[in-house]
Amino acid sequence: MVGAANDDGLMPTVAVTGSSGKLGRHVVAHLAEHGYRVIALDRVPGTDGAAAAFVRVDLTDTGQVLEALTGVDEVHDGLDAVVHLAAIPAAGRMTGGATFANNAVTTHNVFTSARRAEIRSVVWASSETVLGLPFTADPPPYIPVDEEYHPRPSSTYSLVKTLEEEMARQFCRWQPELTMVGLRFSNVMDVADYAEFPAFDDDPQLRAWNLWGYIDGRDGAQAVRRALEHCAAGPGGAEVFVIANADTVMSRRSAELAADVFPDVPVTRSLGEHETLLSIDKARRVLGYAPAHSWRDSQSS
Repeated sequence: MVGAANDDGLMPTVAVTGSSGKLGRHVVAHLAEHGYRVIALDRVPGTDGAAAAFVRVDLTDTGQVLEALTGVDEVHDGLDAVVHLAAIPAAGRMTGGATFANNAVTTHNVFTSARRAEIRSVVWASSETVLGLPFTADPPPYIPVDEEYHPRPSSTYSLVKTLEEEMARQFCRWQPELTMVGLRFSNVMDVADYAEFPAFDDDPQLRAWNLWGYIDGRDGAQAVRRALEHCAAGPGGAEVFVIANADTVMSRRSAELAADVFPDVPVTRSLGEHETLLSIDKARRVLGYAPAHSWRDSQSS
């Protein structure tokens, strides 16, 4: 499905922050392939300049962000939507204070600038970490985990992601026409990463920290597009969705893994053979998300 035309009959113009990142590169390419005009906002350009117009922006600078979203010379004179992926991408990459200062400020700048620019569709990268990772330190309340229980951040990184979700709710309360979608992405993988997956079978504990979940970058990009389509329909309000692939990183059956590693955690329903334990039911139902890739495909090719 190609992106829906805006009110002028033109294809939507979408800014993607963090466009040079592991997920950002997939998102830029995927949106361009589906008819979106993409404006890449980052400190460094991505690898494919043909898919997007690049604007160098320091997202911690409020003025730069506001200008980048309202119009940049001949690059664009207004946006239909914003996809915010930029962040220090995980706990432990920098100190907690530096992570908070960068990620919280960056997200606030994007959210508030989008509102001032009268952009009504915002999709941003939340994280599976708000679900309570690592689960090896604090087991989940039930399996499969979903969006129905309160966030349980355990690091500064996941704390900021939790604050972002609340920030989005308040922005939508201030501006009822605004639709914001937070995607709780699992561990992003490229095809080249799949060579390591068979070794995980040797020790289930290696990947138990996130219930053996992952997200193929291409499926992550599809989720972003689906979220943009949802926003374009204009329901208003903030929603969050767990985004993972349909299977786990393991060859063992999902039910066996849950029983062996988390014997005291309730399993709320029967599980498919390799079904993800990071429930994507809501994303499938509301967004139409349908993961199309698996690490198992690379093993059989």
